[in-house]
Amino acid sequence: MRVLFTTVPEKTIFQYLAPFAWAMRTAGHDVRFASQPKFADVITQAGLTAQPVGSDRDLWRIANMFPEQREEERVGLPVPYDVADDPEKAVWESMLDGYREAVADWHKMCNFPMMADLVAFAREWQPDLVIWEPLTFAGAIAAKACSAAHARLLYSLDVFGVAREQFLRLKQERGESEDPLADWLAPYARKYGSDYTEDLATGQFTIDQFPASITMQADLHYLRTQYIPYGGPAVVPAWLRPRPEKPRVALTMGLSATDHYGGYTIKLQDILDALADLDIELVATIAGDASSVLDVPDNARIVPFVPLHALAPTCSAVIHHAGLATLATVSRYGVPQLAVPLHFDQPALARNLAEQGAGLAIPNGEATGESVRAAVRRLLTEPAFARAAGRLREEIESVPAPNQLVPRIEELVAEHRERG
Repeated sequence: MRVLFTTVPEKTIFQYLAPFAWAMRTAGHDVRFASQPKFADVITQAGLTAQPVGSDRDLWRIANMFPEQREEERVGLPVPYDVADDPEKAVWESMLDGYREAVADWHKMCNFPMMADLVAFAREWQPDLVIWEPLTFAGAIAAKACSAAHARLLYSLDVFGVAREQFLRLKQERGESEDPLADWLAPYARKYGSDYTEDLATGQFTIDQFPASITMQADLHYLRTQYIPYGGPAVVPAWLRPRPEKPRVALTMGLSATDHYGGYTIKLQDILDALADLDIELVATIAGDASSVLDVPDNARIVPFVPLHALAPTCSAVIHHAGLATLATVSRYGVPQLAVPLHFDQPALARNLAEQGAGLAIPNGEATGESVRAAVRRLLTEPAFARAAGRLREEIESVPAPNQLVPRIEELVAEHRERG
């Protein structure tokens, strides 16, 4: 069958989708990956076939015009999606305003540049299935326009589905009619030959790549699979081949901090200094500009990048920002973790990880050199963390890998075709 993937032009989001696209490809299906033209090189670098659609828009360039607002929005989940982490925030007026703002300032800007051309390509190519990540509502519109089955593939906790469920509940209870997301998508649906249905917001089914014990779900149709790490082109350095002589601890605070924001939000030098007297080998992946101003202790190695799926299995503990790709990769290898969260769904993920006993969490604003040092010592000396991390690894291994999930997806596509 023909499978069309589509995403906003964001590398970190694309990397969550690429392994599943390869699973469909190696199962014998014809796969195209659609995004804005400027993103074609990122897609082809992953060995996938790019389909440029629409015109280029740089959402980050626009956001950079308001740096103070961006730093404020960096913390936690934006309204209305913050209700997924705190149900007490499910208040009608707040959620309605949040959806108005999210649609006007975020979702429209991501989707409008490629909506019409994506629909045109889908009608020409006639995919059997469209797989879109939760920000690319244009994928659902395109699927409806060519009568294809369609699904969301998550790159985060399903804060979008959970918030949507809460919003619809409040809307029904209050007898309200305004719905900014549906009111925006409905004219597109009509333009391309269908009526608005709720699957345009949340998919006909949703592929969740993350362990049930640390994720969240709405009352939707989910298929669970394993997250397979992919971080783009990488070379395993020679120093990583031998077994470490001391317990190895990795420190990584993600790429978005330096790619899109004003840098790291913890004091890296304080962390390095606090860990300097521990009998460990510290490997810190830090952006080049930041590493040049650090005083590096004798037990630390500073590198700009190393593939985490190669580094994590050699570690006794990992310190990170609770980005879901990082957390899921470390979990795959049963390594205890210290999460220092700040952005989007990171606080919820860090809390869920700690509740499972597979690691510890320190709120970003409370992360000092001494608090990180104390947490690392606990992870290295208290066996309960390693046992819980092992259980999390077993949970991951107990669900289908992407290739094993493909037959079920083929069945769902066939059922959709029969209904159509």
